[in-house]
Amino acid sequence: MKYLSEFRDPEAAKALHQQIKKAAAKLPGPVKIMEICGSHTVSIFRAGIKSLLPSNVTLVSGPGCPVCVTATEDMDRMIALSGMAVEKNITIATFGDMVRVPGSFTSLEKERAAGADVRITATPLDALRWAGENPDREVVFLGVGFETTSPTIAATVERAQRDNISNFTVYPAFKLLPPALAALLDSEDVALDAFICPGHVSVMLGADTYRPVAAKYGKPCVIAGFEPLDIMLGISVALGLLANKQHEVYNTYKRAVTDEGNRAAMDLLMKIFKPVDTPWRGLGYIPDSGLDFREEYSEFNAITRYGLTEVETGSDPPGCACGEVLRGVIDPPQCHLFGNECSPQSPMGSCMVSSEGSCAAWYRYSE
Repeated sequence: MKYLSEFRDPEAAKALHQQIKKAAAKLPGPVKIMEICGSHTVSIFRAGIKSLLPSNVTLVSGPGCPVCVTATEDMDRMIALSGMAVEKNITIATFGDMVRVPGSFTSLEKERAAGADVRITATPLDALRWAGENPDREVVFLGVGFETTSPTIAATVERAQRDNISNFTVYPAFKLLPPALAALLDSEDVALDAFICPGHVSVMLGADTYRPVAAKYGKPCVIAGFEPLDIMLGISVALGLLANKQHEVYNTYKRAVTDEGNRAAMDLLMKIFKPVDTPWRGLGYIPDSGLDFREEYSEFNAITRYGLTEVETGSDPPGCACGEVLRGVIDPPQCHLFGNECSPQSPMGSCMVSSEGSCAAWYRYSE
């Protein structure tokens, strides 16, 4: 338990609670802090941190769950690909939560039940191995994720080219975090005072990545770990910065995050992919917030190989408020589907599917 119990110490929690109250008391009015990462959201609920906050401090969840922010049009194209699976001899490999995300008409889970070869894996290397073992079969990996997971997929593509495995492709539905922060702050219906930045993504990006956002918009960005005391410290620091009118980046997770991040991983990512405009659920198209293949690796692009841009796409289920939840405009219980038609057992929207989704966290942990 060493290096874990220290971050759950009750006496340290009491001290941080007092720091939070003192910092909040210095603020002239209410403040809204967004924790971007779904892992933060779950930890906040599990530890009951919201119940400790002063009345003028509000925490809202942001678009940090990669499953949740995958746009409906991308889901529809991925699902359409599964519909081709039998005819075109295709195996689809995906991270587990993706199979249950509803598209406009069906889901990967339903298509698998109907006979499509949809396999769940924790690593794209499994998909590459399946392709190598079955040269007469096409294998498509659904590339979903932020800067945390996308470098591993880039490395897999590089290996596929090196090993001449031509029956392996990737559907590029990746997301880049910094442009989304700017889009949130540019939005007219989102009023935020500070960010709690995700630890996992920040390991890759580095603290310096957030400095342009903090400087341009005058919003503190505090990088925090995932234990209860990590998050409480992050909140305390954010409130202190706001009270002192300091709009800067502060790294409270230095045991994992550096200023420069993992440059080797990010360089590899940008070797294989290039930034492009891409759709986000709830945020629309954000400039340079996604990734597409560079020309040298375009042979591995499942979208072009299977003509998926021609697929008919639809919209979110009527009444689903995932978009508003992901922007921090409303809390999940304010959606009239929440807990009624929409639950983890029968999700109507992506935010209820993933274990890191805001709606799923509210459903499981809130009173």
